[in-house]
This record gives sequence, structure tokens and C-alpha cells, in this order.
Amino acid sequence: MNDRTLEALGLDRAPREDPLAYPGAWPADSGLLVGDRLLPLDGRVTYEDRTPVLAIGSNACPGQLRHKMAEFGISSPVPMVKVRVTGVDVGVSAHVSRVGYVSASPVDSPGLVRELFVTWFDAQQLAVVDASEGAYDRAWLSGPGFRFAPDSGQSLRGAYVYVNRHGVLRDGTGVPRRHPGERALLAELLAASPELRKLFGRTPEEFCARAGADRDLCERGTRLFREEGLVTVSGLERFVRPPQTGSPGTGSSLPPPLM
Repeated sequence: MNDRTLEALGLDRAPREDPLAYPGAWPADSGLLVGDRLLPLDGRVTYEDRTPVLAIGSNACPGQLRHKMAEFGISSPVPMVKVRVTGVDVGVSAHVSRVGYVSASPVDSPGLVRELFVTWFDAQQLAVVDASEGAYDRAWLSGPGFRFAPDSGQSLRGAYVYVNRHGVLRDGTGVPRRHPGERALLAELLAASPELRKLFGRTPEEFCARAGADRDLCERGTRLFREEGLVTVSGLERFVRPPQTGSPGTGSSLPPPLM
């Protein structure tokens, strides 16, 4: 395909503007996000001058990344490397996002292997993404329980993930539930909770519209998750370290070990 624009590739919709599309469309393969285009990578899988961050939800959606960067006038390229990840699954954050959806959150899942993306951010880009993840702390994952293996090249020594401060939602057995996509998730949550329906309505569309229009309502929904006993830990909290002083992406963002 010669037309590598996000629109032509079906990757242009940003969940920030279309909450029910969360987590948005992900690329089929690794690529280099350059403004409104997703170009093939040159075969590199590591970038020594950048920070590797595992994308769990909409940060793997080029349309969402473009939206976040454009808000601050940043147009520098973002390498997105597809990897086979061992030890991490995609759970559901135990909070209602101000932009109108219930987002994904990483959970500890020993031995599980699934395909995700590692995004490599420069300092400016990292500061933007850090700031956008207000309910999360960035944690470094490495060691024998985790593996990040690209299709080509040596496995990464580790990667950062954003761990939700509120915990994650659990399923009927008490373990973290998987994020099935926004529409299905909201339909399940609303069907199971009369109190949630009182706050956000009966349909996913109503939920997103009300949540996106009322910050206080989002906070009430977040409290309700805990009051109804729907919250558990992700298992990754132990990897969160206290921040240093400074700005996001510089002093306050802990540097990764050398690749």
C-alpha cells in the first residue's frame, strides 16, 4: 500500500474523541509514526536514546498517540515495535477516565504470552504521555518473569508500563478481569450494577456521554467500583518506585537501565 496515512490504514480514530472505540485500532505490524503517517521500520527494535514503554491500551493506537502529541505541537517520530510479551496481560483499570471511558491497565500474569507494542519515546514525547496518564504510575518491568521479544532482534531487557493507582477490576472469581473492548465492558458493568446505571445510564453510549461531561461523576464512579467490591490489585504495584523531583520525562521519570 503506497498510501501510509492513518486514515488510509484505518488507524486514525482517537478514543479520546470516540470513547466507545477504545482502545482504538492497533497496527498489524511494527511501524514508525510520523505525524499523520505510519511508515515501515528500518529493522531496528531498540533505540538507545529513547525510553521503551509497553502500550497496554490506547497508546498502541496511532490515532490516539497523534492526538496526544498534536495537543502539544510535537510531531517527532515515534517507533512502535510489536513484541511478544511474557508475564503481562491487559486488565481493566478501576477508575472512570475523565475522557469518558474505563481504560485498560496491565496485570501480572505469570507465563502468559501475548502480542503488544513497545513505544519508544524521546524526552518530550515521554513527558506528554506521562502527563496524560494521570491515574497511573510508570513502573519498570524486567527480570526472569517478564520477556519482551520482537519478531527480529534480541529481546529487550525490560520496558516501562503504567500501573493504575486505583487497582484493577476483578471478575467473578476475584482475579483481574480482561478488557474486552469498551462497548462490551460497559455493557457488562452496567448490567451488573443498578447503582452504576443510576450514575451513568443504561447504555454504553449514555455512560460515555455522562462521564465525558462531568469530572465529579467520574470520581463517584471510581469510588463506586471500590464500594461494590469490584477492585483488586494488579500484582505490579511492587514495581512502582517513588518519583524523583523534576518534570515528567526528565527528573521525575526514572531512567531505564541501559539496553
